[in-house]
Amino acid sequence: MPRPRYPRIVLKLSGECLAGPGGEPVDPRHLENIVQQIREIARLKVQLAIVIGGGNIWRGARGSSIDRTTGDYMGMLATVINGMALQDALEKIGVMTRVQTAIEMHQVAEHFIRRRAIRHLEKGRCVIFVAGTGNPYFSTDTCAALRASEINADVILKATRVDGVYDSDPEKNPRAKKFDHITYLEALKRRLKVMDSTAFSLCMDNHIPIIVFDMLKKGNLKKVVMGSKIGTLVSD
Repeated sequence: MPRPRYPRIVLKLSGECLAGPGGEPVDPRHLENIVQQIREIARLKVQLAIVIGGGNIWRGARGSSIDRTTGDYMGMLATVINGMALQDALEKIGVMTRVQTAIEMHQVAEHFIRRRAIRHLEKGRCVIFVAGTGNPYFSTDTCAALRASEINADVILKATRVDGVYDSDPEKNPRAKKFDHITYLEALKRRLKVMDSTAFSLCMDNHIPIIVFDMLKKGNLKKVVMGSKIGTLVSD
């Protein structure tokens, strides 16, 4: 049996990956597709940590009277809801998980402790990081870069609705050019909306590659973990 290329990974899931076409926050079909793909790589003995967003529930306070800091904390709580939904779905199909939160809420999840998270991974448990970094003004992309650095992950897998990084929005521009590989600096200079600049900088400083791929296509997650050239690689 071929061995996985990446023994320890951080999977960055956007909240929109869970959302349904009719605007429902969690679509059972999308959730089922995601957890089945996660189970596939769990069987490969890959150490998997997940950072999940909350955009399917709360998109922030822009354009509203809500203070930015308050809105960011509301977004953190939305990621907790998504993390609990993902944990429930994973454990129903036999994937043991732990949810760790950057904001203490003992009745819901463990508080994030780096050494405990690594120990869970070593025991074969999937760890879901929620509530971002616990600080306003930092996105869940930055959280993914931070947690990947803390647990010494081999790669960040950025799951999206498109099959890689383009020079413009492929959903709006049919002539958009896809990159098979792009450097951190080029992505920053082009201001590509894949991750924010803080996340890119953290990955660049700690030499953590990012692979952007389409999670909605069944089997893609396993292919990426096994080393198939899918999506776009962002690296040095």
